[in-house]
Amino acid sequence: MEITVELEDYIERHSEMEPDILVQLSRDTHRKVLRPRMLSGNMQGQFLKMLCRLIGAERVLEIGTYTGYAAISMAMGMDKGILHTIDINDEIEDFTKDYIARSGFGERIIFHIGDACEIIPTLDGLFDMVFIDADKRQYSEYYKRVIDKVRSGGLIIADDVLWDGKVLDSESRDAQTKGILDFNDLVQTDARVENIMFPIRHGLMLIRKK
Repeated sequence: MEITVELEDYIERHSEMEPDILVQLSRDTHRKVLRPRMLSGNMQGQFLKMLCRLIGAERVLEIGTYTGYAAISMAMGMDKGILHTIDINDEIEDFTKDYIARSGFGERIIFHIGDACEIIPTLDGLFDMVFIDADKRQYSEYYKRVIDKVRSGGLIIADDVLWDGKVLDSESRDAQTKGILDFNDLVQTDARVENIMFPIRHGLMLIRKK
């Protein structure tokens, strides 16, 4: 079944409504920030929020903040606790910090600017959930750094694992596509986890640590 624009609209109308702050964030991201296609959007945001709610997440790590849509969505699904989010792009730091503050979760979301591969080892404690949505070339490195920081029964969610279908295109072997392919194979052969891939947006991998 092809997911048409009309079907996406139907899905949106039969899912929880997008909160006003995220409507504004989406609008301003499209108006003011480069590559707005990177925005998570309501369907993915609600999915992440629901996962946080279902597992009672109190410690969450996000790799790839962009303008903060997913971070705010996940914070909405947490009754308490802290969410760490990391992004390397300091050019939109002020924009993102402003929306995190306006969301009402400013005291619960810790925003790190820098290289995630360097920051992750400095974070203490175990995480209930990790969301990966950053440099596709580094997905395997992110995974290797976070797997021991996820509690037993905790989740790792990776975005863009279908990469617009390029995972099936033998001609598409650019660095980002290769990064996704290597990551997908790494997870599939890791006996420490169980995993399932969903065709949500550009593909979401749901990984549970045993």
